[in-house]
Amino acid sequence: MWSCALGLAIEAVFPSTLVQTCIVHLIRASLKFVNWKERKAMAADLKSIYRAATAETAELALAAFRVKYPKHQAVADVWERNWPRVIPFFEFPEEIRKIIYTTNAVESLHMTLRKVTKNRASFPTPDSAIKLLYMALRNVSKKWTTVQGWPQALQQFTIRWGDRIEAVGRT
Repeated sequence: MWSCALGLAIEAVFPSTLVQTCIVHLIRASLKFVNWKERKAMAADLKSIYRAATAETAELALAAFRVKYPKHQAVADVWERNWPRVIPFFEFPEEIRKIIYTTNAVESLHMTLRKVTKNRASFPTPDSAIKLLYMALRNVSKKWTTVQGWPQALQQFTIRWGDRIEAVGRT
């Protein structure tokens, strides 16, 4: 999950950025408080929170979750502590939510780039570091597949931030 300090740093550098926590990591953090027998049912019940149509509906689902699981208030507490970083998620339509609910793909890419630079003490020039990262990206991109729902998400991104997408297209 994003730490508060990291979220604040991102917002300071990129003021128009909306920072949210990774829903998948939030679920994992929640389920650490639950025994193996209860995890499947509880994970299914958490869906009513993060699949809610609005932040208000999600808050009601979280309250219902608390009532249903009185012995597991720690799980609901995890969600409540992270709520300011959860609710940005509800500002997006379903097409975008399907794409952004997890940061695993980004984290995997970062791990790949760290792995190729980790074993080198230094680089003779900045260009040598860039070339190494380029080669790593080229190799890892061969394994990438099309993200399910991406065309619909891109359409929604274009509706919301067409100016930003056009600016990237011009570069």
